[in-house]
Amino acid sequence: MERQSKMKQFDFDELISTFFGIGRFSTMPGTMGSAAAFVIALIIPIHWTLIMAVIVIGTWCSDRYSRKIGVKDPPEVVIDEVAGMWISMYALPVGYWIPAFVVFRIVDILKPFPVNAAEKLPGGIGIMADDVVGGAMVNILLIVIKNYYVIQL
Repeated sequence: MERQSKMKQFDFDELISTFFGIGRFSTMPGTMGSAAAFVIALIIPIHWTLIMAVIVIGTWCSDRYSRKIGVKDPPEVVIDEVAGMWISMYALPVGYWIPAFVVFRIVDILKPFPVNAAEKLPGGIGIMADDVVGGAMVNILLIVIKNYYVIQL
């Protein structure tokens, strides 16, 4: 019994919110979460249903985790970056993925409107919404560049 009390109890919300602990590996957790999402997309195709599942589960888990630890938007929570990164890359040719990564990180750091407005939403919705909106902005920008400026990457 004593051994069990000394071991850290499994926390599903923390595991999902930190994307299996990746959010704890660096002083730049957002970049680590985005990089992990990028690498996963290189290995397996990211279907829109997976993106939606990550958004729904990420919203729920990040809300519960942030309430547990008493921090509005904990830096170690990177499930939002995973969703945002996959949205920014969605339906784009692989040659656009590095620009998607770079521009997504810039948008995530600078938080232009409407990203900054989405971030102010309460709880897990606010944690996830800014990166979902940022990912959508990046995706639309790159689709416009691809289709109207015919830049083949």
